[in-house]
Amino acid sequence: MSERQHKPRVVVLGVMGMSPFAGVAWQVLHYLEGFRRLGWEVVYVEDTGAWAYDPVADTVSADCSYALAHVQGALAHCGLDEAWVYRNAAEDGRVYGPLAHRFDELFADADLLVNLTGATVLREEHMAVPARLYLETDPVLPQIELANGRPFTVDLLSAHTHLATFGENLGTPACRVPVTAGFDYLPTRQPVVLDWWRTPEPPGTRYTTVASWRQTEKDLEWEGERYTWSKHVEFLKIVDLPSRVGPPIDLALACDDGDDLARLRAHGWGVIDGFRLSLDVDAYRRYIGRSRGELTVAKDQNVRLCSGWFSDRSACYLASGRPVITQDTGFGEALPTGQGLFAFRDIDDVVAAVEAVESDLDKHAEAALEIADTYFRAETVLADLLARMGM
Repeated sequence: MSERQHKPRVVVLGVMGMSPFAGVAWQVLHYLEGFRRLGWEVVYVEDTGAWAYDPVADTVSADCSYALAHVQGALAHCGLDEAWVYRNAAEDGRVYGPLAHRFDELFADADLLVNLTGATVLREEHMAVPARLYLETDPVLPQIELANGRPFTVDLLSAHTHLATFGENLGTPACRVPVTAGFDYLPTRQPVVLDWWRTPEPPGTRYTTVASWRQTEKDLEWEGERYTWSKHVEFLKIVDLPSRVGPPIDLALACDDGDDLARLRAHGWGVIDGFRLSLDVDAYRRYIGRSRGELTVAKDQNVRLCSGWFSDRSACYLASGRPVITQDTGFGEALPTGQGLFAFRDIDDVVAAVEAVESDLDKHAEAALEIADTYFRAETVLADLLARMGM
């Protein structure tokens, strides 16, 4: 019997070419490697129907050469550089990659399809897979669209056999995100390959994070209230923070607003070019590993509606033994807080959390590692998800 007959196959649909940045790449790699460590044959497919993005030219482009090189390089990190396909919408669906000649077969013989971030509208080929998982990494907007009966979102989700979300509080009394009958979500979180993030380096001197500064295209209204998506709104609520804590804080920001950058620096924040940093998957990982910890915010939508969302980037900080201080989305319902991981509501909470970490950095570093091991280990997260899917 062939090796293929012994192994189930999972096809992971992703957006590494459409969004060729380090955070997106690591998210995909953790899923691929996690499934592989559970004994699955894994294949990466990009088939979003969107044109590739070239960050050097800062434009979408019919030329997908940058996207192809990025996908190939990212997958080489876990030895999967021969296990992918990229379908270029700008060339009437021309297929690239080592498995291009087997494109249709990949779906016909697959046991599980994972639509990571839910960015792919499933087509006929995809529907051949018996188990199709919509894996939502950014909750709230899709649920609001379902509640409003938006046909596109209803059709998108209905094409799947299972739904999962990083909004771990959905459907619980703690959460105000609407739940639509017939769309039952499995709570899940980012799987992390822990050994990829272990670092021999001592903690750095600066708290850091990586973020996009101003993004307003997903702001929404629900029940008469406006909920924002952009993180700049939340950072400005704690803009005076550097004057109240001892250790310096750096923001690696994708931001081209000179006035906003000047304002942050005037308040004592260090700012580096997060866009450029995110073009290199290894530089991104080193940046996290050389930090003292993460200090960051969440989106207003997740905070006020208490979705329970937790950042996949923050999970990587924890796996590096770097404590995380982040805005409260209600994730304390699923994750332990108070050692290694802190949830804040206001600037006073942030100051108290920094003081706690600084009082015993080694203790909080160990606690961060323990949280990563217990709650984010890729093999555990994915085995649990598969079990709840009945697979």
